[in-house]
Amino acid sequence: MATGIQDYKAGLHWQQDGQLSCLHVTGQWTLHERKPDLLDIWRKGGRLPEQLCVKVAVEAWDSSLLALLRRIQYLAYEAGIDVNLQGLPSGVEQMLQMAAIPSSQAQAPAQPHQGWVERFGQGALDILASIGRSCTFLGQVVLALVAAIRGRARMRGSDFWLALQQSGPGALPIVALIAVLVGLILAFVGAVQLEAFGAQIYIANMVAIGMTREMGALMTAVIMAGRTGAAYAAELGSMQANEEIDALQTFGFPPLEFLVIPRVLALLVSMPILTCFADALGILGGFVIGWGMYDISAVQYINQSLEMVSSTDFFIGLFKSLVFALLIGMIGCYYGLNSGRNAQAVGQATTRAVVSIIVALVVSDALITVLCTQLGI
Repeated sequence: MATGIQDYKAGLHWQQDGQLSCLHVTGQWTLHERKPDLLDIWRKGGRLPEQLCVKVAVEAWDSSLLALLRRIQYLAYEAGIDVNLQGLPSGVEQMLQMAAIPSSQAQAPAQPHQGWVERFGQGALDILASIGRSCTFLGQVVLALVAAIRGRARMRGSDFWLALQQSGPGALPIVALIAVLVGLILAFVGAVQLEAFGAQIYIANMVAIGMTREMGALMTAVIMAGRTGAAYAAELGSMQANEEIDALQTFGFPPLEFLVIPRVLALLVSMPILTCFADALGILGGFVIGWGMYDISAVQYINQSLEMVSSTDFFIGLFKSLVFALLIGMIGCYYGLNSGRNAQAVGQATTRAVVSIIVALVVSDALITVLCTQLGI
């Protein structure tokens, strides 16, 4: 005795098959046909056995049949019943198996087990390959910079001026804020110690030397790492993901000269200017503490600062700013050009660029400081 709704071209009904109740799927299971309600038919089945038989004998089918069978499997799973599908059209069983596998498992192939020796060797090879790519990129950038200095680089002047505007005037507000705050902090921390000896006037000396030799260039570089270095990595990474860099190479434009050199040159021009700006504002921040808390006059503060700071200190700061500019520009562009071709890869490249730039800034600053100390300058 058949139980169910059978006045549709898409049939779905229960039928007694010996001692078992089987769910029969018949007719035309296509998107444009009316279909019976599966939940209504399922309830009419009553108390179901532990093994459910589903017989499929359809005349036509499309994704509607797959959706029906998946819903039947889900309902049976909730009821703790095993489903035995019979008479499936060609290809349906494979599609159901694919639908049952989570996408993360389907896309992630099983990784073979590796011992610690293999993992160590693979890690060493990866490091050597990364060093090789970095050295190749560095050499290419140096050659492109030489070509740009000689006027033979294939770069547009508009790209340079746009990059200069973004890395120069666009960064002035945040550099000004951080420089003033750093000067305030240096002056306040030093004043606490100098006050014990009645030598508050030397606040000017400490702030002037600290800003011109170290903090002015370093803090400006850290700001530019998070602002400009990350922007370079994201811009070039997006171009890589959209295959714009491949298009440039196809049309005969060298990406290094066309994309990297304008950005690096813009940083080489803007970083020394921003460093001088930060030095002046840092000294001004120190003056606020000296004048506001210890009654040091402007004339005293300026004279003390000028007497203490030499041209050597000033040019060391400028030299550091040029080194930092090269590091920010090249590392940011390197990670952008070597980014993957999806949104997640662009984000990862940006993060790695910022972290690598900051590490490189601190290491290079320490090396330059040690070298200057050994040379007595």
